[in-house]
Amino acid sequence: MDSVKRVQKFGLVIPTLNEAGNLPALFERIRAALSAADVIHEIIVVDDDSQDGTAEVVQRFAETDPRIRLLVRKGRRGLAGAVIHGWEHTDADLLGVIDADLQHPPELLPLLIEGVNSGNDIAIASRYTQANSTTGWNAARYVVSRGMRVKDPLSGFFAVRRDCLEGIRLQPAGFKILLEILVRGRIKSAVEIPFQFGLRYAGKSKADVKVALDYFSLLSKLSREAFFRPGSR
Repeated sequence: MDSVKRVQKFGLVIPTLNEAGNLPALFERIRAALSAADVIHEIIVVDDDSQDGTAEVVQRFAETDPRIRLLVRKGRRGLAGAVIHGWEHTDADLLGVIDADLQHPPELLPLLIEGVNSGNDIAIASRYTQANSTTGWNAARYVVSRGMRVKDPLSGFFAVRRDCLEGIRLQPAGFKILLEILVRGRIKSAVEIPFQFGLRYAGKSKADVKVALDYFSLLSKLSREAFFRPGSR
């Protein structure tokens, strides 16, 4: 375990679109959670040009906490693209993402960081994992996870080592970026931390028909990529 490279800096991206009502509570919970984690960190809000005052809320908090940063994207939409944009604007060696709607409990953040510090390439907050459980597999999940027993490859709450993604161009369309990371990233080990998916605190879901079509398109592409990879058959 002495050879495990410990995380030096954690960059947490929060993709937003009209999430002003959620951010004050989210920031307070994130800061409380990360105060218990022995790591330098920054919180990067990537906002897709919200019209509800989201940017103003972020700026207000950033005035008293330099670890909070705001990036506004104009003319572009999409959770995956926002996450990639945020990761490109941090020098952190551990990259994370959490939803802004408080359905992901920020209190799990220290456990995700420790999961990577324990020797894993990625730590995933899983809606389906229970201790010592290996049941419930289906073929699609097996393919996209390359045989690693990741039970929630569609989670939107995780932390991954930056060097596992270096040189890989992730697709900005859609909203299930973890799926692509598990297929195309240099992920050799993963740990899943169970959590109970909460109710949205304020605002409304951004999922729509286009989001669903983007997801199925990505899934088809990644499944073909995994099937034709040398040694996959």
